[in-house]
Amino acid sequence: MSETRTLSLSEIEDLSFRALLAAGTADANARPLAQATAATEADGVASHGLAYIPIYCEHVQCGKVDGQATPVLERPKPGVVTVDAATGFAHPAIDLGFQTLIPAAREQGVAVLAVKNSYNCGVLGYHTYRLAQAGLVALGFTNAPASIAPSGGSKPVVGTNPFSIAVPGSDGQPALLIDQSASTIAKSEVMKHAREGKPIPVGWALDPDGNPTTDPAVGLKGSMAPSGGYKGVGVALMTELLAAALTGATLGINASPFSGTAGGPPRTGQFFIAIDPGVTANGLFESGVLNLVEAIRSQEGAHIPGDGRRAKRQLADTEGVAVSTATLAKIEALLG
Repeated sequence: MSETRTLSLSEIEDLSFRALLAAGTADANARPLAQATAATEADGVASHGLAYIPIYCEHVQCGKVDGQATPVLERPKPGVVTVDAATGFAHPAIDLGFQTLIPAAREQGVAVLAVKNSYNCGVLGYHTYRLAQAGLVALGFTNAPASIAPSGGSKPVVGTNPFSIAVPGSDGQPALLIDQSASTIAKSEVMKHAREGKPIPVGWALDPDGNPTTDPAVGLKGSMAPSGGYKGVGVALMTELLAAALTGATLGINASPFSGTAGGPPRTGQFFIAIDPGVTANGLFESGVLNLVEAIRSQEGAHIPGDGRRAKRQLADTEGVAVSTATLAKIEALLG
């Protein structure tokens, strides 16, 4: 079992921020990413937390992402917001877009945000969560470098392409938070197992010939297993159309990997739909969600998407988060 050290969320954010600055990231770009890293650790999604900071820093230094980029916002229609991330980090581009998307959704009833020339946005649910906190029903989509083969094929054509849905609750927190990739498991989990030299369960990935494998290194050379077979491929294609084709971003088949230093900026995209439930349900939205949630909670052992993250976040706020000392050593080395 790997050794860990407990850090507060503010310590995680500060460590991430300083490492990103040391790598050449501008303050305005480093802060949103550091805040998201702390929140991700609080949610218990360690594969997308501090473990990614050395990768982010490496990508700034090699030019895969422009740490000094300034995202550019436009509003071509009242209900449409676009942001060109300018090959910089996705987080500051999304933050900039949300500043206009949220009031636009309240004004119009529904609004969309299209982000192009972007990068890995981390945990997609982190972003939709914030829209739900603003009282909006949020749908989020992001494409990724190709890693899922089409049904009947063996060559990847679409990425794991996560989608997320966050629904506002009566307490200012999401009542539901669905956040899942089109693959059986996020690719970062397979990469994590490869780094740690651990086998993966059958059903996570396929070898280059399309056969199941328990070797993460072989799986990374092959393809990710789609969740639900052809249905997972359908979800990945839907997300590709929304997050790449509809935003003008790079398709997964042409995007450089989120790992390693080869290939230049991936230029992938994100797409968000924000809906004001107050103008669509005639005041019945909150009761409808409440009835649905109660129907689930009334069943012993039933799970509501997002509950696990909420419980972990509450615990992390008071007790901190146990993080890998190996990861901390990598980050501290970046700081000299």
